[in-house]
Formats: sequence, structure tokens, C-alpha cells
Amino acid sequence: MQHTDACNDCVVSFICSREPGDAVVVDLNEYRALEMLAESGLVPELRHRGRPGSPQRRHRTG
Repeated sequence: MQHTDACNDCVVSFICSREPGDAVVVDLNEYRALEMLAESGLVPELRHRGRPGSPQRRHRTG
């Protein structure tokens, strides 16, 4: 579906079309949604590491 209307609002297209070095910024609600998807096994776990001194991401066990 690359280069079609279906591809225009795809998150993969958005991220891949960024210039090298451009940041991809997600807000807190988007982060929470991504974390929920990862915790339910629908997407890979997030690889983001918080800044030193910031609250750590909680991990579910079991």
C-alpha cells in the first residue's frame, strides 16, 4: 500500500519519512497507549529509557 492514500496517515510512513536526527515526540497519552499495547503483547515492548532521576516505567510480572 506504499504511496497510496491508505499509507498517508500510517505511523510507519510518518516515522520513516523523518529526517535523520529528527525526534519523534509522543505525548503522555500516546505513551500510555503504546505501553498498554506492549503489555498486552500486541506490539514489542517500548525501548525508551527515562532520563536519570525520572520515574521508572513499571513492569508487570505474570
